[in-house]
Amino acid sequence: MLNVGLTGGIAAGKSAVARMLVEHGAVLIDADAIARAVVEPGTPGLAEVVEAFGPGMLTPGGALDRPALGALVFADATAREKLNAVIHPRVRAEAARLRAAAPADGVVVQDIPLLVETNQAGNFDVVIVVAAPLEERLRRMVRDRSMAEADARARIAAQATDEQRAAVADVVIENSGSLEQLRQNVTEIWETHIAPSISHAR
Repeated sequence: MLNVGLTGGIAAGKSAVARMLVEHGAVLIDADAIARAVVEPGTPGLAEVVEAFGPGMLTPGGALDRPALGALVFADATAREKLNAVIHPRVRAEAARLRAAAPADGVVVQDIPLLVETNQAGNFDVVIVVAAPLEERLRRMVRDRSMAEADARARIAAQATDEQRAAVADVVIENSGSLEQLRQNVTEIWETHIAPSISHAR
């Protein structure tokens, strides 16, 4: 099994790269999707979030109020660490379960937004970082996610820098062009960095 870590700053295009890797045959483990699942209504994770931050983090229907929680943790590093202490162990446990269930001769891509911040680069055979210019990322967040520019900048500032991500990368994908260019880049990386490793493992 080839373990690939995929990361990148918010709105760099990581999810698009993940989909393209799946098209090539990879098994995707999406840390964001797991992080959402572990705080669904009725889960111990949600109960811990409410215990840590109060019932104001719930919607009237009893679900997690993500905008309220996001506004709190992206403005307060201590609150962010407290939330991470609830979420990250649960995400890692579920990711490990999914990885164990994947084909032994396959490629597992773990999409982890905070791979660098949580010091996980050493857990992977290949680390792929998706990068895009700051102004382009801001434009995507404001246009596509309807975020205020100040909120977008705060979220970017709360993550690792491009330099920190590049320092642990085996491959950096620059995503500042068209979707077709991105697809070509991903195909090239699959053929040069991933396919040979699978063949060697077999």
